[in-house]
Parts: sequence; C-alpha cells; structure tokens
Amino acid sequence: MDGDEPVEGLAAHGRDTEADAEPARLRPGLDAEELPDGVVVADHLGRIVTFNAMASRIVGISAADACGRDFRDVLVLHDSDGRDWWKCDDPYRAPAGRTRQPERPLTLPDGREVLLTARYVRAQPRGPLTRLVLTLRDAGYRARAERSRAGLVSTVAHELRSPLTSVKGFTATLLAKWDRLTETQRMFMLQTVNADADRVTRLIAELLDVSRIESGRLELRRRRVDLVERARQVIAGRIVAGDTEDRFRLEAHGPLPPMWLDPDKIYQVLGNLTENGVRHGAGTVTIVIEPYEGGAAVSVRDEGEGIAPEAIPRVFRQFWRGKRRGGTGLGLFVCKGLIEAHGGTITVGRAPCGGAEFRFTVPAGSPELA
Repeated sequence: MDGDEPVEGLAAHGRDTEADAEPARLRPGLDAEELPDGVVVADHLGRIVTFNAMASRIVGISAADACGRDFRDVLVLHDSDGRDWWKCDDPYRAPAGRTRQPERPLTLPDGREVLLTARYVRAQPRGPLTRLVLTLRDAGYRARAERSRAGLVSTVAHELRSPLTSVKGFTATLLAKWDRLTETQRMFMLQTVNADADRVTRLIAELLDVSRIESGRLELRRRRVDLVERARQVIAGRIVAGDTEDRFRLEAHGPLPPMWLDPDKIYQVLGNLTENGVRHGAGTVTIVIEPYEGGAAVSVRDEGEGIAPEAIPRVFRQFWRGKRRGGTGLGLFVCKGLIEAHGGTITVGRAPCGGAEFRFTVPAGSPELA
C-alpha cells in the first residue's frame, strides 16, 4: 500500500508539505470537513496527513500547523493519572494483531476532556502500521448529559419523597388508630393519600413521556377530537380539584375543521398549560381556541407576572421552573414534545392582560392518520 492509496475509506493527500492540510476524502461527495467528530490521520512514520476542522476546533491548532508534524507533538494527551498517553500506549509499537483502540476519555493540556478512538490500519494482517486514524469528540456534551441525568434523579427523588412520606404517615396512623379517629379525620387522611397517589402517578407518567420523546418512541392514537369540549373537560377537572368556576374563561372563535388528534395527549397538554397558569398567575386563566391555517390554535393565558424575556428560550427545557418552583419542571418540556409529535408548534409570550401566554398550533390531520 503506497502513500496515496485510500485507507479505511480515508485517502491521505500529500505527504510532508502544506498540501497535507487538504481534507481526506471519505467517499465521493463527502470529506472529513463534513464530519461532526475530529479526524486525525497519521502516516506510517506518525506524521499527520489529515487534520479536519473539528479536530482544529477541539485541539486548538490549525490544520496548517498540525499537518506534517508528529501526531504525539500535536495531540498532547494525558490519562486520568496524569501520564502521557502515548508513552502508555504507543500505537506504532502495539501488538501486530491490534486493529483498534476503544473510546476512552483523555485530557488536553488545558484540562478539557476529549474522547479518543483509534483505528490501526495495516497493509497486511499483522503487518506494520501504515495509517493511524484517530477520532476526537469533545466530552463536554457527555458531561452535560451526566449532569442532566443526575439532576433528573435528584428531582425525581425529591418529588417522590414528599407524597410518599405523606402516604406512609397517614396510612400508619389509620392502621394504628382507626378506632380512635373520627369519621371526618379518616376521610381527610384518605383523601390526602388519594391525592398524593395521583401526584406520584402523574410524575411517573411525565417521566415515561420524557423517555419516549427523547428516544423518538412517542406514539399517537389519532381520533376525531373536539378541542373546545376537551378544554371544558380540563376546566371541569380543575373545579372538581378545588378551583372556583370563575377562575377560568373559555373562548371559542369561529368553527374549526375536523381535528384528528390524540385526545389523551391533547388533554394532557391543555391540563399542563392550565395548571401552569393557575400556579403562576393570579386572576383568571383564559383558554382561547380559534382556526389557524387549516388547523387550530389554542392560547392559554394567565394574569400573573409573566415570563422574563431572558427566560423565554429556556421555558421548554427539562427542569425549567419559574420563580414559584412548584412541579417537576418537566411539564412544559412534555407539552412541546407532544405538540411537535402532532406536527404543530408551541410558543410562549406576553398575554394581552400582562401575564404569560402559551400558544400552540396543530394541523387538522386526516382520518388516514388515525
């Protein structure tokens, strides 16, 4: 295999000149510059012949400065114990049967962590190394994902502990002192246990929805839906739960086309937005339903303080909560996922009355989607 022959889909350009900075070809129409990972290719002497833009961004060295140099001088990496990684694992002196290095976290001189994977290319099985192909990924995303998972665990533990403590306390009291409690006391305790059980059930449902949304496994069961009637049902449920009837107003403007939606998911979105309006706003919560571009638009408005402009980009993220920190911070994230699964959009802005307005639009759909 000579120096210009494609290796593992990566063809090196040039040898010891600045032409080495030209990106390696992966296949017709696709080059190393289009890859989301950093790509570094060294020749049989360990000299860099390919150094794509993402590698430059991760390492902080330009392709022109990197190409032609020994890869160990450009990629100065250390393991978790602070040792020079290339002294611990020299690819060019690796056993002849080795073909790859699994992904491992290593550290750059500035302390940033990167994920390194290596491919050892040989002209013949168990022959000398002719190309070393390295891929680099910034480990920051993984660290953020781990922090997100840790935040999820902490949030879930906190949200579960409160209702379960209540359930445990009241059931223990009922079992130990049933005969000494009045009928009113028993009823109060049972109602509290029932409400806390509903709270735990909602949390578990939210977590399942988050999992389905993030994994792309969310399924819709579309049927003919009367949006105005679903909104009435949400309001009726809030009244049964203890809110007063004058706390809500429903406005329907114009006839809607036949709407083919998932009734349970739409009820969940309306319920979450209405509960959010009740929690964060004093006064009336108004639901406005109107035709929109062949489908429908639904606005849920409250009369509270509204959402600060700088917070608007974060509203639909996981764990976002306003000044009043009730709830898990998952409800609005779930709403966004459910509406987008219907092919719609959801936004937040300032309501005409000064509070927050959440507005979502959904296409009408068709019986064929059901």
